[in-house]
Amino acid sequence: MHLAQINIGRLLYPIDDPRLGDFVDNLDAINALAEASPGFVWRLKDDSGNATAINAFDDPAIIVNVTVWTSPEALHAFAYQTAHRRFVQRRKEWFHLFGAPYLALWWVDAGDMPTATEGRERLEHLTRFGPTPYAFTFRTPFPATKAAPLADPIDRDPGQGEAWRSCG
Repeated sequence: MHLAQINIGRLLYPIDDPRLGDFVDNLDAINALAEASPGFVWRLKDDSGNATAINAFDDPAIIVNVTVWTSPEALHAFAYQTAHRRFVQRRKEWFHLFGAPYLALWWVDAGDMPTATEGRERLEHLTRFGPTPYAFTFRTPFPATKAAPLADPIDRDPGQGEAWRSCG
């Protein structure tokens, strides 16, 4: 089993705004750092080599990052023990603060490449139901077992599971 993750951010400014320059200008370097990190398996990307043009949400200001790692420890080491950490610490300069989870983790079979839509469903599930084997966080991990797919991952009650709509 491998660990998949999605994290999202709702940009404060359009992607080509100079106020996002330091973020945008470092995407290639941070992505290269991820790809060279121990435990990295795969990342979702578009034709540009990033994922900034992939829109899995109704809001085009929300950008996604979906990756697969060999373990939570490998992902955590990359996220918080490399140069990537400086960008995590500067998140509020570029993204709206969420009142809901913006990162979800889940187990996948080796070789699986999750889509942004699958990641969105996992994040919506985490937002609505809290951590479960279907979607969890670093603070509330679940053992490496494949969670049974949900017949309807999200009960589409208005206002549920899409708390990011209210940010910013």
